[in-house]
Amino acid sequence: MSGETDGDATPRRERTGGNTFLGDVLVNARRWGLKATRNRFFLVGTLVQPIVFFVLFTQVFGQVATGALDSGSGGINYETFLLPAIAMQVSLASAAGSGIGLVNDVESGMFEKVLVSPMSRTAVFVGKSAAEIVLIVIQILLILGLGVLLGAKIQTGIAGALGVALVGILFSVWFTAYSNVLAVVTRDQESTILGANLLQFPLLFVSSAFLPLDAMPGWIQTIAAFNPVTYGADAARALVLGRDVMQVIEVTAFGGMWDTIVPAVAVLIVVDVVLGALAVTMLHRASRAAV
Repeated sequence: MSGETDGDATPRRERTGGNTFLGDVLVNARRWGLKATRNRFFLVGTLVQPIVFFVLFTQVFGQVATGALDSGSGGINYETFLLPAIAMQVSLASAAGSGIGLVNDVESGMFEKVLVSPMSRTAVFVGKSAAEIVLIVIQILLILGLGVLLGAKIQTGIAGALGVALVGILFSVWFTAYSNVLAVVTRDQESTILGANLLQFPLLFVSSAFLPLDAMPGWIQTIAAFNPVTYGADAARALVLGRDVMQVIEVTAFGGMWDTIVPAVAVLIVVDVVLGALAVTMLHRASRAAV
């Protein structure tokens, strides 16, 4: 019936036989997965950019950073220090692409077609996110493998690498939400790209991603304490090194690397929930307006 709802407070058509929430999720995940694999320029770009960053930073800043690493980070090489940050950068780049994909759907009219189909609105967004998460995991694991080939060491082995991928998923949620909010508000591809890049790169540089915070000016250390990138990079770095690395919050209750991972994950969850709720609200408003 045209007046029924599916729990998303959005008018929708009655489901046809055999149409389930899980089925809707799988259909949308498959669609967005195929769409991503067909856009080879985006796939190559999101992977090549972090590789270029990794090579350039290790070659240009490696020797400059060596002194700071020797004094504050246990004498590890810069390749090992930088690898978790590049993994988080992969998550940011892929999350930024989420909003661009949504804008493409809006501009092509596909977004409106999906909204008038007998599918759960929630399933549409869950399926889209699932496809993006798979891509992020694959890219992070590739970057970690490349980093090891270039001299980085993952002290915690395969378990640590998988942990970094999980942190990358959690880390990507807040920026995916931000990117989708931009897409819904601007409904313009260029504006969405500009808005994502305008925030992405400053956040990377005013965090603990590329250098230890104690080697940076005081004002950057203050901003870093409120920067989600710091917590993503620190959690991933703790998993790579197998020890506590956090400088913005002093926690000693859990022991070892968990003194970094637990508070970092807690902060990321809070940021994910806040921005995720905002994104869902904006998407539902767009859904109601379109229908």
